[in-house]
Amino acid sequence: MNQQTSPSNLGLVKPSSPLTAVRNLLVADRNMSYLLVILLAALGAYLYTLRSQSIFSCPASGYGADTYLAYCHANHYGDYDHGAFWFGLEPKIRDSVRTANVLFLGNSRLQFGFTSDATREWFASNTASYYLMGFAYWENYLFEQQLLRRLQPQAKVYVINIDTFFENSETPPAQILMHGSDATDRYNSKRSWQRIHAQVCGRFPLACGSDQAFFRSRTTGGYFLEGGRVTNVPVAYDDNVDQKMAHDYIERGNRFLATLPVERQCVLLTMVPSAHTPIGTARVIADALGAKLIAPEPDDVNTFDKSHMDRASAEIWSKDFFEAAGPRIRRCLGKAPAVYARN
Repeated sequence: MNQQTSPSNLGLVKPSSPLTAVRNLLVADRNMSYLLVILLAALGAYLYTLRSQSIFSCPASGYGADTYLAYCHANHYGDYDHGAFWFGLEPKIRDSVRTANVLFLGNSRLQFGFTSDATREWFASNTASYYLMGFAYWENYLFEQQLLRRLQPQAKVYVINIDTFFENSETPPAQILMHGSDATDRYNSKRSWQRIHAQVCGRFPLACGSDQAFFRSRTTGGYFLEGGRVTNVPVAYDDNVDQKMAHDYIERGNRFLATLPVERQCVLLTMVPSAHTPIGTARVIADALGAKLIAPEPDDVNTFDKSHMDRASAEIWSKDFFEAAGPRIRRCLGKAPAVYARN
């Protein structure tokens, strides 16, 4: 007897009814809609994070042929500057540091205090070169001493901002660089993101935020502020002496200054003003270290954030500084007879 052949034997499926087909289509469409919503939500969350917590939270307006992004106030970016120096990611920097006649050391207050036309014009008129090698995060001698050993500068004069410089604890970026295992990859990645940031935000400025950003000159080390909220607060000077700080700074300062390849007369100490300037303590420290303190105290100068002088104030303060420091710097550079007065 012949076996009857059924649709299932032939690999065929019995056609569904029109109602079933419509129902299946609606279910598939609903599932696709849910998936699309989830994907869009995930994409939106990613773009929001990218815009608010990465390099894209900062403006790109400070990039130039001589400038790069040193710091972006974002949780997922922050510091690039320390790694740029430590790993030589910006090669021109090392040449600028090594060939500078005068090298400035300190924190970001030093950076903004000496980034001025007055600084540039003084060195141009004296045919000398300089480099501002201060860092954000209240950087101190523990990191900068190691950096000096790496870079081997040939400076004949050192200007040091005493403010926080002889603190004895490593800053977060210094800890990562000197002890971290993934620091090289981390800072190389930050460098790569700067290229993307410059391209995207250069073409589409609204794609980026306006968080505070510091851009640095590769030639002079100067800092330039972009973005951030400006709160003008006048500087103030405190003549009181913090005996504990003075004692600790003098001990550490003596050890550090002994490592510099110049005579003590060619080390100038300063105290760049802020909303709280411990000038009294600075005087005691400088006197004990046997180094010249040059720290002008002009009136009517302001900070843009209670900490760093604004550009107009930096012009006033740095001009006063070089009027006082100029003769000694010139002598140390061999541009005048090497006759020194006691402090």
